[in-house]
Amino acid sequence: QVQLVESGGGLVQPGGSLKLSCTASGFDLDYYSLGWFREAPGKGREGVACFHGPSRGRRYTDSVRGRFTISRDKGTNTVHLEMKSLKVEDTATYRCTTFTYGCTEWAYDYWGQGTQVTVSL
Repeated sequence: QVQLVESGGGLVQPGGSLKLSCTASGFDLDYYSLGWFREAPGKGREGVACFHGPSRGRRYTDSVRGRFTISRDKGTNTVHLEMKSLKVEDTATYRCTTFTYGCTEWAYDYWGQGTQVTVSL
């Protein structure tokens, strides 16, 4: 049974940093792609970052490239999302997710309950 549990959200000022973590269970991270999408009121769902298990490659949406970094700790079955230079428009609920087609498409199979990130003065 796939389980994804997120942690690390919170309130931060513009320009600040946060680190999200997702602990996964029920599958082998070497064979799946794991990452994050976010949802904000009125904006729909947006893929943010993907870590490709088999190749260890990474993919980012354009709006976060250069500011966000996704990494994986195989020993603890955890994926991290380090977010720097945060902007007000990064405010959203961030959900850890498995990707249906690796990192080639922003399509999702399973996701967690989510963690709120709020960027505000």
